[in-house]
Amino acid sequence: MNKAYRRSLNTLMEYFDLGPTVALSIILVSSAIIFTGIVFFVRSAPPTELTFISGPEGSIFHGIAMKYQKALGKNGIKVNVLPSNGSLDNLNRIYEKDTKIDLALVQSGSEEDGKKYRRLISLGGISHQPLFFFYRGKPIERMYEMKGKTIAISSEGSGARKLALKILKLNGITEGPNLVTLEGEEVSKALLGKKIDGAFLMGEDASLDVLRKLMNSDDIRLMNFKNANAYIRKIDILHKLEVPEGVLNFEKNIPSENITLIGPMVELIATKDLHPALSDMILDAAMDIHGNAGVFKKRNEFPVAAENKIPLSDDAHRFYKSGKGFLYRYLPFWMASLLNRILISFLPMLILLVPAVRSIPAIFRWFGNLRIRRRYRALLKLEEKFMYENDVEKLKALYEQFENIEKEVQRMKVKAILADQFYMLRSHIEYVRRLMVSKMGA
Repeated sequence: MNKAYRRSLNTLMEYFDLGPTVALSIILVSSAIIFTGIVFFVRSAPPTELTFISGPEGSIFHGIAMKYQKALGKNGIKVNVLPSNGSLDNLNRIYEKDTKIDLALVQSGSEEDGKKYRRLISLGGISHQPLFFFYRGKPIERMYEMKGKTIAISSEGSGARKLALKILKLNGITEGPNLVTLEGEEVSKALLGKKIDGAFLMGEDASLDVLRKLMNSDDIRLMNFKNANAYIRKIDILHKLEVPEGVLNFEKNIPSENITLIGPMVELIATKDLHPALSDMILDAAMDIHGNAGVFKKRNEFPVAAENKIPLSDDAHRFYKSGKGFLYRYLPFWMASLLNRILISFLPMLILLVPAVRSIPAIFRWFGNLRIRRRYRALLKLEEKFMYENDVEKLKALYEQFENIEKEVQRMKVKAILADQFYMLRSHIEYVRRLMVSKMGA
C-alpha cells in the first residue's frame, strides 16, 4: 500500500510538474470526493423489502395488499403484508417510527389533522370505498328509520366505524346499547341469524364473499342512499357512487334497481423516506392493479393524484405528470436502479472532482506568482529610490538592500512551470545591478 501510494505520488509529480505538497493535496481531495461518491452510491440503493399494513385477514384491503405483494415481487421486492383493524389502525401504526412500516391503505378522512402526520406522504387515491348498509325488514329510505334497532358497526381502529358513527349522528342515532361491534363474517351470520337489524360494512373490514352473500340473500336489503347529495355536502370526504341495476348478476337481476351509495376514497400512504425508485414501482403496480374498469370506477380512473389531509409526495406528482423515469421504462428494475444510482452518485462527483483537481495546481501556481511579484515590487521601489538618490552613503545602503533581494531570489525554489518568470526576474535583477554599479562608479 505504501509503495503504491509513493508510486502514485511520484507519477503525479513528474507528469504535472508538481511538488509533493501539491500532489499530496490533489490525492487527498480526490480521495475525499471519490469516497463521498461511493458512500452516497451505497446508501442510495433502494431497499429490497417493504412492509405493507392492510386490514383484517380476508378483507378487501388485505386482498389489495396481497396483489401488491405479487406485483412488486416480480421485480425482486419482498413485501411483508401485516393485518390490522383498518384505516385508523394503519394510519397510527405507520406513523410510529418504531414499527418500520413503509406503506399503508388508508380511507380518506381517517386523519383528523394532517399536521399530526408530518412524516407521512400520499401516493394518491387508488379506489372508491363504498359504504354498505345492509338491513332486514321492509324497505326504508332514510337512516333515521333505524332508530331503536340493533346496528352493527366495525371495531375500533377502522375508518368504517368512524364514518358509520358520523352517519348515525347526522340521523340522531348515537352510541348506546343498540350499537354492537361486529365485522366481516360475524356480520353476515348475525344478520342472517336475525340477531341484529342492520350493519355497516366497508372493504377495509369485509371480504367480497361476505358482501356477495348478503347481496344474494332474499331476506337482506342494501340501503339505497337517496339523500346521498346531502351526505356528501355534510361530510366532504364522501363521493356519490352508483350500483346499476343487474350489474352484479344479470341472470338474477341483482340488484333489482339502481342503488346509490356513498363512500370515501382509499389512499396509498407512505413514509417520507420512501425511496423514489420504489415510489415509481408502487405507482406502476397501482396502474395495473386499479386501472381496469369496475362497478365503482371507469377504466384508468385510478390511481389518481388526489390528496386530503396528507400531502401528495413530490415523486407521486412527477409520476402522475410524466410517468416512470426514463431508465425504468426500458430496463429491468435492478439495472435501471443501478444506472440511476451511478449517474446520481458519480456524475456530480466528476463535476466536482475535475475543477477541484485543476484548481489545486492553479492555487499553488498563484502563490508562486505572488512570491515572484513580491520581489519585483521590492526591486522596482529600490530602483526608483536609487535613481533619484545622490548621497553616497545612502546609495551604498540601497545597494546592500539590493544584494539582500538578490540573495532571496537565489534561495527561491520554483517549479518548472514558473521558470520563465523566474529567469526573467533574474535577468531584470542583473539589469538593475548594472544600472546601480554604473551610477556608483560614476
